[in-house]
Amino acid sequence: MADESPAEKTAAQTAPQIQMRVLGQFIRDMSFENVMAQKGVSGDVQPEIAVQVNLDAKKRPTEHQYEVAVKLNLTSKAKGMEDVLFLCELDYCGLFHIEGVAEDQLHPFLMIECPRMLFPFLRRIVSDITRDGGFPPVNLDNIDFVALYRNELMRRQAETEA
Repeated sequence: MADESPAEKTAAQTAPQIQMRVLGQFIRDMSFENVMAQKGVSGDVQPEIAVQVNLDAKKRPTEHQYEVAVKLNLTSKAKGMEDVLFLCELDYCGLFHIEGVAEDQLHPFLMIECPRMLFPFLRRIVSDITRDGGFPPVNLDNIDFVALYRNELMRRQAETEA
């Protein structure tokens, strides 16, 4: 092993250690509407699924605690038609204890790292809901929360300039 210089040791000792714990997860709101069954649509349909993702984060009254919500909207339409097959809305939240993150880095941390921790659970719920609703299970692709965050920053910046 290479020895660290005194400056490297000092920097390592003074750098704050980031601590993150998931305190809890819950479904705040969920809705699944099987439009195809309600309308009595039959036959072999090829579904196209549109996914919208919104993120929200807020400070809780307890010190170092935050609530992060991933709001997911899925709309499945028959390929080549405007017939809606199903609608799924899910508001999934996580409670986090976070320490050691610089104030200027807290917002990106909440909007990227926290949703990344929640996503596997959200994916399973969506798969179960769609399967139990009479459709093949929807297995969501991974979501690039970094790109989502950057796009939102650019959108806000464009709004400010306009």
